[in-house]
Amino acid sequence: AMDGAPPPASPAGLSAFVAVSQLLGLTLLVTTGAWLGRYRGGVAWHSPLQFNAHPLCMVLGMVFLQGDALLVYRVFRNEAKRSTKALHALLHGLALVIALVGIIAVFESHRTKGIPNMYSLHSWCGMAAFVLYLLQVRAGETLAPPSRGKKCSTSDNPVSPQWLLGCGFFLFPGASFSLRGRYKPQHIFFGISVFVLSIASCLLGITEMLLFKLR
Repeated sequence: AMDGAPPPASPAGLSAFVAVSQLLGLTLLVTTGAWLGRYRGGVAWHSPLQFNAHPLCMVLGMVFLQGDALLVYRVFRNEAKRSTKALHALLHGLALVIALVGIIAVFESHRTKGIPNMYSLHSWCGMAAFVLYLLQVRAGETLAPPSRGKKCSTSDNPVSPQWLLGCGFFLFPGASFSLRGRYKPQHIFFGISVFVLSIASCLLGITEMLLFKLR
C-alpha cells in the first residue's frame, strides 16, 4: 500500500499462525540448548566446547530471529511504517551479529583443533546462506525509500550505513517509487529463499554432528 493509504485487514488466522511459529521457535531453541548441554557438554568460548556455540548461534540467528524479521510487516501491518521498518532492521541486524559469532566460533574451534574449514556440504551451504543473507539485508536497507515528502536520513535506514547510497537512488524525481516497486518482489523472494536455505543448512549441520557422534 502507498504511504497514507489505509492498511489492509490482517488475514484470518494470522494471530494463530504467529503464535504457533513463536512456540515452535522457542521450542527449537530450548531443545537445541538442552541437547548441547546434556549430550555435548555445554557451551564455553575459550575451551574445547567452543564449537557448541556454533549450532546455538546459527539456530537463534539464522532461523528464529530471521524468521521473526520476515513476519514483522505482517504482524505489525497496522503500525507506523517507520516503526515496523526499524524493528525489521533491528531483528535482521541481531540475526547477523549472532550468526557471525557462530561462524567465528566454528572457525576458531577448527583452528585450535587443527581441523580444516569448509570441508562439507553443510559448510558450503551454511556459508552461502550467510553471505546471501548479508547481501540481502544490506540491499534491502539500502534500497528502502524514504516516506513520500521526506528527505532521506539515517533514521530511515537504522542498520545499514549505506543509506547514503540509497539517497543517491532517490535524488532523481520519481525514481523512489518505481525502484521500490521493481525491487520489492525480488526482495521478498530472495528473503524467503535465504530463510529456507538457512533452515536446510541448520538441518544438515545438526545431522552432521549426530553422525560424527555416532562414529
